[in-house]
Amino acid sequence: MPGKRKLYSGIGGQAVLEGIMMKNGEKYAVAVRKPDGKVAIEQDNFRGILDGSLIKKIPFVRGIFNFIDSLVLGMKCLNYSASVGEGEDGEEGKKSVGEGLISALITCVSFVMAVGIFIVLPYYIASRFNGYVRNQSLITIAEGIIRVVIFLIYVCGISLMKDIRRLYRYHGAEHKCINCIERGRPLTVKNVMRSSRLHRRCGTSFIFFVLFVSIVLFFFIKTDNVAERVAFRILLMPVVAGISYEIIRLAGRCDNIFVRIISAPGMAVQRLTTKEPDEEMAEVAIAAVEAVFDWKQYLQDNYGYRPEELEAATEAK
Repeated sequence: MPGKRKLYSGIGGQAVLEGIMMKNGEKYAVAVRKPDGKVAIEQDNFRGILDGSLIKKIPFVRGIFNFIDSLVLGMKCLNYSASVGEGEDGEEGKKSVGEGLISALITCVSFVMAVGIFIVLPYYIASRFNGYVRNQSLITIAEGIIRVVIFLIYVCGISLMKDIRRLYRYHGAEHKCINCIERGRPLTVKNVMRSSRLHRRCGTSFIFFVLFVSIVLFFFIKTDNVAERVAFRILLMPVVAGISYEIIRLAGRCDNIFVRIISAPGMAVQRLTTKEPDEEMAEVAIAAVEAVFDWKQYLQDNYGYRPEELEAATEAK
């Protein structure tokens, strides 16, 4: 029965435009609220790069590939939600070659901008203190703090956009659904709405781990050449992502004082990147979950629910 105990379910998700993507193993589903008020659902399997390979099972290496897979699937689901929001059928296969090239170009430009804003810019600002601070370790810490501040400014800045505020509300609905299940509660709108909108396996927490791990790793860059320093920072990012992935995996599966402490900063930032959803948003999130995950069987296996109790909860939904 539900209580303080929280068990890992294996499902994860992402907010998209007017909807939610949920993933369970290879299966994923995108549920989007259409302009006419109905919910469109696309259900499919996703196999990332090197799927089935032993490389994707190696700790600290698998995180790099899983991160790339998440970006690819995320872009695919965003494109689908955008097409549904425009009243189209959402079939990505109908996109022209030109549209595909534009999407790839936008992705590349976004990546270059992210490197410039979150890696090069903090280094440049921190390097201005070289004439006042001789301790390179302090300069590296300052660079990390500047990187965190820029990230927080970015998060707060884009939240001023109306579409992003709604995206944050769907982000909250996604977390509430997963927390509802992992706390052992039947997946109803009422139970989802009273669940927490914060979750340790959130992408926001992952980014915060990346920021902190980068501070530690950048201590080991010992060169006076500016170009080499910047290049090493960029080249180390896959390593940073691999380490951060293992930390967030640990955070999602354990619940001890150490995990709570290291998760606290990311959970705090989630108060900015998630907002309280309404019941219609919760319904969309539930539809995405039910398309890829048998929550009734999960509650029976892990929390001892009887089938009749789950049927009663479903009817009450």
